[in-house]
Amino acid sequence: MSRIAVAGGMKEGGFTVFDVTPHKVAICHLIQLFAPPSQQTVPFPFESISQHNRIGLFIFSLTKACNDFVEPSLVDLINQLKAVGDSVNVWLCDHLMSSLLELSSPDDLFNFFEKLRGVVSTPDGGHMEDDLIFLDPNSHLGLFLRCCILSFNLLTFEGVCHLLTSISTYCNSGDPSYELQEDLDESEFHELLEGAEPYDGIDVFQKCRHGVRDASNGESSKSHIRLPRLVCHPHPRNDIQVPSDSWFEGTDGVAQCNEFGSSVMNNLRGDDHQGFLRTRWQVEGYLNMQADLLEKDSGSFPLNSFGAVLKQLHKLSPDLHRVEYLQYLNSLFHNDYLAALENLHSYFDYSAGNEGVFNRSSASPSDIYVGRYQTALLCLGTMHCYFGHSKKALEALTEAVRFSQLSNDDACLAYTLAAICNMLSDVGISSTAGILGSQDSLETSMSLGAPLSTQQQLLVLLNRSMKRADSLKLISLMAFNRLALSKFELKHVRRSLLYFGPKSSTTLRTCPVTVCKELRLCSHVLSEFEYDGLSQPNDDGAFSTSWIKNLAASCSPSFENIRKLKSSSVNDFDLFHFDAQPNPIPGSVLQLAGSSYLLRAASWELYGSAPLVRLNALVYATCFANGASSADLSLAYVKLIQHLAIFKGFKEAFVALKLVEKKFSPVPNSRIRLLKLQLLHERALHRGQLKIAQQMCHEIGVLASSTSGVDMDLKTEKNLRHGRTLLAANQYSKAAAVANSLFCLCYKFNMQVENASVLLLLAEIHKKSGNTVLALQYVLASVSFCQAFNLDLLEASATLTLVELWLSLGSNHAKRGLSLLHKVLPMILGHGGLQLRARANITLAKCLLSDPTFLISKDPDMVLDPLNQAAEELQILEYHEMAAEAFYLIAMIYNHLGQLEAREEAASSFRKHITALENPQVEEDPFPYDV
Repeated sequence: MSRIAVAGGMKEGGFTVFDVTPHKVAICHLIQLFAPPSQQTVPFPFESISQHNRIGLFIFSLTKACNDFVEPSLVDLINQLKAVGDSVNVWLCDHLMSSLLELSSPDDLFNFFEKLRGVVSTPDGGHMEDDLIFLDPNSHLGLFLRCCILSFNLLTFEGVCHLLTSISTYCNSGDPSYELQEDLDESEFHELLEGAEPYDGIDVFQKCRHGVRDASNGESSKSHIRLPRLVCHPHPRNDIQVPSDSWFEGTDGVAQCNEFGSSVMNNLRGDDHQGFLRTRWQVEGYLNMQADLLEKDSGSFPLNSFGAVLKQLHKLSPDLHRVEYLQYLNSLFHNDYLAALENLHSYFDYSAGNEGVFNRSSASPSDIYVGRYQTALLCLGTMHCYFGHSKKALEALTEAVRFSQLSNDDACLAYTLAAICNMLSDVGISSTAGILGSQDSLETSMSLGAPLSTQQQLLVLLNRSMKRADSLKLISLMAFNRLALSKFELKHVRRSLLYFGPKSSTTLRTCPVTVCKELRLCSHVLSEFEYDGLSQPNDDGAFSTSWIKNLAASCSPSFENIRKLKSSSVNDFDLFHFDAQPNPIPGSVLQLAGSSYLLRAASWELYGSAPLVRLNALVYATCFANGASSADLSLAYVKLIQHLAIFKGFKEAFVALKLVEKKFSPVPNSRIRLLKLQLLHERALHRGQLKIAQQMCHEIGVLASSTSGVDMDLKTEKNLRHGRTLLAANQYSKAAAVANSLFCLCYKFNMQVENASVLLLLAEIHKKSGNTVLALQYVLASVSFCQAFNLDLLEASATLTLVELWLSLGSNHAKRGLSLLHKVLPMILGHGGLQLRARANITLAKCLLSDPTFLISKDPDMVLDPLNQAAEELQILEYHEMAAEAFYLIAMIYNHLGQLEAREEAASSFRKHITALENPQVEEDPFPYDV
């Protein structure tokens, strides 16, 4: 005996008693054809088991799809059915149309649903055979069929008559007011209607001699379905206010969030059409999908237009409170603080937080009766953190911790602790005294005699959150905590929390092994997410929705052309294996796993391994782009473009930048804009265009928030570049003042990694101003910071500065400088960019030329080779000042060797770079500075 049970079970809130609509009647008819009662072979008209299973998968996806809150029209259903691709679908479409048109009276409907009972009835156990095919009543399709039968049995006679009217409108949906898809023109659709004269709904009521209430009141006489009202009856035109710009373009030019736009405009265009809402579970799935898209790319959702659609949906189903939460997200991602605060309060006022924030179940826990105030506080705290209100965020999150403990809400407590940790690591907070209410409890519980610093509190909270997530089996939260712990280990040195008693010997250095271990464990969330204590065990409809969307995409002319090309190959692609299939891994899990690769790229960038930075950024952009947010995806592109700028020059980087800008247009992206400003500033410094470089510094400063502690990376970047600009302008005192101020700022917010770069900038300022002895102190301090945080490439750059300082003290220190240079040359030549390698080669030549024991005449190539290599690389970067220095040394060497022709050539190149530096050219620039 073979039992048809399409994979996929029922989840909580999956099927409730829902209204029978024409679309569900059509699906019931397809199920009846798919699984006729008591068939011993593959039922007619299917020719093979694979063909039969393919239709079953299609029907299963129809019942679970949540790509819209309005059910598709008959035209859409026939298009999707034809897209499955087999010849049998022509017969199915014809049979479906004729069967729906045969439903002309209430008796026909009763007979139809009576026949459906035989589909889900289990055959007699005594007559079962091994090859008998029947529909399992407890399967997904069986439960769907039983719910439809139950809903029809609960209808009053007026409700049955109204269903007939709706079926008539559903079948006549091919009139000129509907825009048919290209693969099904209007004449072809009317061929299906040929020979069957449409009936009028009023004739049905006259036949039955029963009056029905006006359809505009929105309910049948039996009001057994009120949460929510699932049928949206005809509305006047002025009531359906779907804006014309509901078609929102995605980042790559493909519409991502307009699934509902065309269906709403088609189904609700006039008074004589009806639009039917899906079940509550499907509408919630649709809202969850919109929330994911909104997080991925909020710029493709116009604030007012998308808000108008949400208001319309809220009007159709007032009891669906998730619409208010989506309105809050829409306001949040569009930086509308007042609207976000109002929508968040409105959501929790009406839902009391019982619809579930951590899961997607609409059922409230049985042990909670008065709402979840701690959940509201958690959302409020994250909202304040998003807008940069660190003090308000800490107050709300601390209050959430207290209420979570009082309510024994361990899951909310674990997430709240993780939110606090994330805030303490991302937002600069010099002290939490008087803000973090749990500070005393932290010190008491750990028996500490002295107050904890902000970083020590962060470490304690991270460990607590990790333990709670582990005990509750919250796999996703554990992965998030591992990411946070990796960030902590990357930028903070662990110190002993005990100020008394015996202490174990510790090395005040970060541990890259620990960082790599935590990041590797974080990626395990891909294989362990199904064991998450808050995850739902069954599909939420996203997989089926993506499958249906792939069907729609396969009907496009571009797909037809590709399919023709594939048909000539030996192994032709099957329709359901074409292109990327839907990923069963939840999007949030993919984002966590992808974030581990982004953090790996960031860590290797600090440690100084450029190939590994490029590798991890490429892995993220290739494997996690579909589930990534626009901010994370742009960060991966930024890493790749920065790699091009460092190793290939600005021309290659700007070409790639233009492609990325086109991908993210017309939505502005702050990361891409920041990268463009950085590249423009760097190139302006190389060319000697100091006014333009200063302008770029101001532009970077505009991107940062004025709130203290927020956007500290942008503020640090701006001040570092401002100091370098002043240094290039030989304004040493102003540059030193900016660098000293930045050092104090970084010290205040414990940004020790950034302090290493600031100290190196101070050393460069004093070196260029001629104060070599003072510069030595700063460069040695920078080297100490680099060693403590394993900043290998930055340490090599600082060592290079140290060698230059030794050379400036006299030729007696040339051998000492050469010895130091040989230690860092492997790191520089293996991982350094064009500028750092050129600088190292010039310094190497200077050391050899300053050594009294070195004779140029014996081995001139020993100094000419590194100088020629440096000059070539500096010309790629258009770094006129350093290139002029390289050509000057080359000319001096050739002069010493008596090679006058080579000397004149090098002198000519030297003169060209000096002229370009003193008089920047104003010819048309292929990469303009306008931003």
